[in-house]
Amino acid sequence: MYGIERKQSLAESLKQRAGVDAADVTIVINTHLHFDHAGGNTTLDEQGKAVPVFSNARYLVAQSELEHANQPSERDRASYLPENWLPLVELNQLEGKDSNYEVVPGLRMETWPGHNHSMQCWRLTSGSQTMFGFADLVPMRAHVKYPWIMGYDLYPTETLESKKKLLPQAASEGWLCVFYHDPEAPVCRLEIKQDKITALPI
Repeated sequence: MYGIERKQSLAESLKQRAGVDAADVTIVINTHLHFDHAGGNTTLDEQGKAVPVFSNARYLVAQSELEHANQPSERDRASYLPENWLPLVELNQLEGKDSNYEVVPGLRMETWPGHNHSMQCWRLTSGSQTMFGFADLVPMRAHVKYPWIMGYDLYPTETLESKKKLLPQAASEGWLCVFYHDPEAPVCRLEIKQDKITALPI
């Protein structure tokens, strides 16, 4: 239905691309619990039971998002698959966090409403440099334009307001911007010319 062609697992990709074993990962951050963002939390064992991919990790998510995932609206119920997080709850590996919190020094999670009320974006800072993960607030470069908003968003007017706050700052401060769903250029910088913001691939 979604055209997903998985040639290798998340753990295999992590090992191949970064040289990191799944057992070495100690923190996993969930921006929200929709299946396309949280589906890598678990995998099926030989008996077909959902188990953590990262057996030694603390999994983090906003408490408000966890509560919403457990009682979703009719509008977004299909986006939440309990097997992506319930096994972590049962094993005490999933921690509900505040709306805004620091994961480790330099890495913060921030709630920006629009896609839903509890989705978070991540902000990584080092010295004067900032990298910002927009998650589903700005999923692709095409959505940098203010009025271009996904039909999936529960609160599109809030998406618009969040974009108007974040995107000019990202452009003026030269952030590296990560657009999670962009198939061709997920990492960009933003440029403002004549009040128009454009995403420039890195």
